[in-house]
Amino acid sequence: MSTATDLPEHPATATDDGRALRRMQFGWYINDWANAAFSATVLTVFLGPYLTSIAKEAADAQGNVHPLGLSIRAGSFFPYTVSFSVLLSVGAMLLLGTVADRTGRHKELMCGAAYVGSAATMGMFFLGGDRYLLGGGLLVVANIAYAVSVALSYAYLPGLASPDERDAVSSKGWAYGYAGGGLLLIANLALFQGHDAFGLSSGTAVRICLASAGLWWAIFTLVPLLRLPSRAGVLPGRPTAPAGGTEGGKDAEPAAGSLRELGRTLRGMRRYPLTLLYLGAFLCYNDGIQTVVSQASLYGSEELGMDQTSLVVAVLLVQIVAIGGALLLGRIAHRFGAKSTILGSLVGWVVTLALGYFMPAHQPAWFYALACMIGLVLGGSQALSRSLFSHMIPAGREAEYFSVYKVSDRGTSWMGPLVFGLAYQITGSYRSAIISLLVFFVIGFAVLLKVPVRRAIEAVGNPVPERL
Repeated sequence: MSTATDLPEHPATATDDGRALRRMQFGWYINDWANAAFSATVLTVFLGPYLTSIAKEAADAQGNVHPLGLSIRAGSFFPYTVSFSVLLSVGAMLLLGTVADRTGRHKELMCGAAYVGSAATMGMFFLGGDRYLLGGGLLVVANIAYAVSVALSYAYLPGLASPDERDAVSSKGWAYGYAGGGLLLIANLALFQGHDAFGLSSGTAVRICLASAGLWWAIFTLVPLLRLPSRAGVLPGRPTAPAGGTEGGKDAEPAAGSLRELGRTLRGMRRYPLTLLYLGAFLCYNDGIQTVVSQASLYGSEELGMDQTSLVVAVLLVQIVAIGGALLLGRIAHRFGAKSTILGSLVGWVVTLALGYFMPAHQPAWFYALACMIGLVLGGSQALSRSLFSHMIPAGREAEYFSVYKVSDRGTSWMGPLVFGLAYQITGSYRSAIISLLVFFVIGFAVLLKVPVRRAIEAVGNPVPERL
């Protein structure tokens, strides 16, 4: 693994390498700017309610729809479809991450997945009537493509900064993502709120908003396509790590070879138990984070009595404050180290949940304050978790390991919602449900506290940052 100090010392060459590195970093930042539109506009705000309304139009007298011969409630179609897409994305991320490391075609696979996802998202413009199956199919394709593209983009992080600069670069990328997703979301919310003034029905306005996210994703993906190298994980001015397979990274049977390589990767991870210990900590506290984010609107509407406008304002506040939060925690990590800063952010999550539990109902100002607190710790905790993990990956295996990392992000996100749902079922109170999520942050904090980060980095043969 190379570091900034490994770069050639000839002044002209060093200048060229610095310029190349800045081009790569900007391309990577814009990749987050591009794909965050799908997460913010499609998944977080518009598609769930709209696809549910379409499914209800197609429902029978009992309120059920029948995809693939199954009988399910129309109101459950969207969450079931998201869960199905998440399960499929796990296998897709693992397989294509292995293919990327084996062939060295990280950029081609990442941008290819982005354009498949953006095309599926633009296709959502044609949803309407009772076409719930079309919506479900497009959601599955788009969500799998999004997961693959994001996992492969993470693989670039080790080659974008020296170990001591990685926290700042990761945080800046996260800030770009929140800025891009938030900017398009503001424009789309303005269109939706004023659809009558534009002569549009509410359904047409939603379809335009959905399609705009795909168009945004496609246009801005041109920047990483032009600025990132094909292979991830190597700083400018250094030779690329050899791809897997036969000479030159070629393999007569790339699919079969990649499947075998995937099996070896998963078995080989047992040689790095400290990396796995960190993954276990991340799995736990990140599951709590994802559940808070996904259930905050439900808590706000059902327990705190917030109307739709208040919920939308809260979503925007999270997006906007998360930009500054990611950058702020990145600066704190530069001084105190990523591990200590993440631990501090988990304390912040605990305080946020506690305040949410005691928050009075029908008080939008308090709910907005809660949204700001979530935004403050959201971006930074996730950005620093990503950069810290990047130090614990063997060189040349970035896409494979980050695919496993994203599995712990997406593939196991059922634990938090399950605990949340069980707590509500037992107590009948969303306050009890929200406070039950404390267990994920407490356990994650305790496990992360025990991770000897320096030894974990040394075990995979990577240089150790000055501050951890």
